[in-house]
Amino acid sequence: MKLFFRWAGVPIGTMILTSALSGPAATVTVFVGNTNLAGTAADAFVPPATNASVGDHVVWVWEGNFHSTTSGTNGTAGDDNGVPSGLWDSGINSQPHSFTNTFTSAGSFLYYCSVHFSLGMTGVVNVTSIAVPPTVSITNPPNNATFSAPASFTLMATASSSRGTVTNVQFFEGGTSLANIPTAPYVVPVNSLGAADYTFSAVASDNTGLTATNSVTIHVVTAVPIILGAPQFSPPSDFRFEYTANPGLIYLVQRTSGLSSGSWITIGTNMAASSPVLFDDPAASGNPGYYRVRLQPNTSP
Repeated sequence: MKLFFRWAGVPIGTMILTSALSGPAATVTVFVGNTNLAGTAADAFVPPATNASVGDHVVWVWEGNFHSTTSGTNGTAGDDNGVPSGLWDSGINSQPHSFTNTFTSAGSFLYYCSVHFSLGMTGVVNVTSIAVPPTVSITNPPNNATFSAPASFTLMATASSSRGTVTNVQFFEGGTSLANIPTAPYVVPVNSLGAADYTFSAVASDNTGLTATNSVTIHVVTAVPIILGAPQFSPPSDFRFEYTANPGLIYLVQRTSGLSSGSWITIGTNMAASSPVLFDDPAASGNPGYYRVRLQPNTSP
């Protein structure tokens, strides 16, 4: 015969996430020795001034002969001293030909044709930084965790910025500010939450003025009394029973052969998906045997 022992317990919590991405690199075309409106070859870059972003590719396409694109200080009309900077140099080429340079930093980059710079064949590429916001992620508690009331845990987040410096992470519960943390680790304690659903947010800011937000939702519930019932023994050694539970909370099932021994063996740990929970012990042995179910304490830090 199997007997029951009822044990009450404690509860657990819940969350959700977001992020930000930058766009792909673009390609910008500049024509080299482009023909003018009269249909004759012109010793010019078209357009002479080009705008791009960090990571973009500028492609020079030859429409004339004996031209180069050479980075550096360039001559004005009548000047015969082009000074290369060494950032790029296509060499002197004729059509059909193309040359590509990828810009990895912001700035104004002057260039010229090493054959015709004295005729004013010069250009500039103006490169601006891409506005990339920081990233932030709440790392605790986990997404859609369930806690039993009263719930206490540490709200944690990580944050970074690929093009700047994170200046602070501010935490919110709903619309209420909990803390503004200037440096890592970004953590704030949350204490004694009653049964309800809660939304927590972390807002990271960087030194460029951009922000990113990550939000999570947790569920805090009142633990129901644990009631064991519906016992069923199938010889020679299978014993089943049900127990009431809160979905999302974790329960411990233990067995002993004697109440006076105090020696309980854990035979199952599970997160309840519904209530009641059906538990099966396929290795029931000894006569009598005793079972108890305990609600595990909230485990989030």
